[in-house]
Amino acid sequence: MNRRKLREAAAGYLFLLPTLLVIGTFLLAPIVYALFLSFHKVQLLGGISYRFIDFDNYVRMGADDRVWIALYNTFEYAIIVVPLQTALAILLAAVLNSKLRGRNAFRILYFLPTVTSSAVLTLIFMWIFKTDGLLNDLLGVFGIQPFNWLGDPKVALKGIMLMNVWSTAPYFMVIYLAALQDIPDSLYEAAEIDGARTLRKFWSITLPLLKPVTFFVVTMGIIGTFQLFDQAYIFSNGSGGPNNSTLTVVLLIYQYAFKNLDMGYAAALAVMLAAVIMLVTVIQRRIFGEEKLN
Repeated sequence: MNRRKLREAAAGYLFLLPTLLVIGTFLLAPIVYALFLSFHKVQLLGGISYRFIDFDNYVRMGADDRVWIALYNTFEYAIIVVPLQTALAILLAAVLNSKLRGRNAFRILYFLPTVTSSAVLTLIFMWIFKTDGLLNDLLGVFGIQPFNWLGDPKVALKGIMLMNVWSTAPYFMVIYLAALQDIPDSLYEAAEIDGARTLRKFWSITLPLLKPVTFFVVTMGIIGTFQLFDQAYIFSNGSGGPNNSTLTVVLLIYQYAFKNLDMGYAAALAVMLAAVIMLVTVIQRRIFGEEKLN
């Protein structure tokens, strides 16, 4: 390599240096440190100290009932929320992509929940679900007795699901809407000539061409649902209650890290969660394939 190419390479890396420093400091370094912590017993009080304990933190997960409860709740949440928010996003995008009068106003109205703080949305839904809240008032009109929606372990997580489907579907709707507008009208015109009706065109043209976008939406949806924390924290006041029904993996990590000060075990749980998300993403990639939208 001659001197000119060396100067060009050095200049290129110099321009990249700020980005590399930011990525290294705020992304790579925390990952490496979390891996380091997961193999240690960390003592925070009286001075930070580390004691290497091999795979004990990972072995401990198998006997921790709350880990299995959190995993079950998180998987249940993901399995229900992701398909619902994806289907709703496609439906809303298809409606807005049609020649609907006032569709620009509808786009703004549909997108409002996405730009609203999740903490504010949670407080609003808690007011709706509380015993003397809006939902029970509406049910009272039909003579139905008030129900403790937030205090019933069978219902509490469903309330968070409903809130998240309502608040996240508009974000994915915008992504689907952009993809729908890239589909050539000639495909639909050819299908109409062949006698295809609206539903047939949707199943045979729209959905297949949206497959790469759907892979992205489902992947981002699963990552988001596995990282559920703030809504579950606010709903349960940080406890994961009632009866651990709203306990998620990230909330459990928070409890071990900042309430029990068990940083090593919390780091091991975080590594386990990252591995689960990666595994699910790889499985999705195998299901959706490598197709690209042309």
